[in-house]
Amino acid sequence: MTVKEFKDLPGFSDKNTEELSSIGITTVDQLKDAVSDAEKSKEIVKALTGVGPKTIEKWQAAFAGEEVKAPAKKEAKEEEAAEVVEANAYAVQPKPELDDETVEALAQRAVISGKRPAFKRQEWYRYKMLGEMWRKPRGIHSKMRRRFKKRPAMVEIGYRGPAKARDLHPSGFEEVMVYNAEDLEKIDPKKQAARIGRTVGTKKRVAIEDRAKELGIRVLNRMV
Repeated sequence: MTVKEFKDLPGFSDKNTEELSSIGITTVDQLKDAVSDAEKSKEIVKALTGVGPKTIEKWQAAFAGEEVKAPAKKEAKEEEAAEVVEANAYAVQPKPELDDETVEALAQRAVISGKRPAFKRQEWYRYKMLGEMWRKPRGIHSKMRRRFKKRPAMVEIGYRGPAKARDLHPSGFEEVMVYNAEDLEKIDPKKQAARIGRTVGTKKRVAIEDRAKELGIRVLNRMV
């Protein structure tokens, strides 16, 4: 390795140039002589920011024409990081085979859902104990039931989405509940996707996800 400028040295920063000048070193040859001297090396370590005994050893090797290699630990860490990135790389999930009518129905449903009001229980804002969950108003004098002006919207059939897209997952799959790996055999991967039951434990869930990957079945509630 040939050192012509300070920047050629490993671990050398622009700030170190000014710090070297403060101790009387302005050229590469002067630094080369100083690095070879034990006392001068200690002075450099004290004066320069981010420079320690190991950096001085690297500079000595660089001035001697030797190739400076990164530590084995650093290389190992970089390899491990690359393996982790590769292991966690995103895999494209299977998609359903849908006809044009279903695709259009899913798009229409998304638009309708965006415009649909939030149906809340009558006087939910007045009595905290009632909660917001929808209940049909049945009182004789209920102004909401009688559809007076400026009253919240009520659930009606007209707010429903297209029948073609009804009960489908937003991805277009038909959801099928699964509780063990054997249940996956009944699923059609072109139209159906699996949803693992909430009572399934981690060990069995991992087995289901591995088997689903082999069969090309999409799991809607994967752990990762």
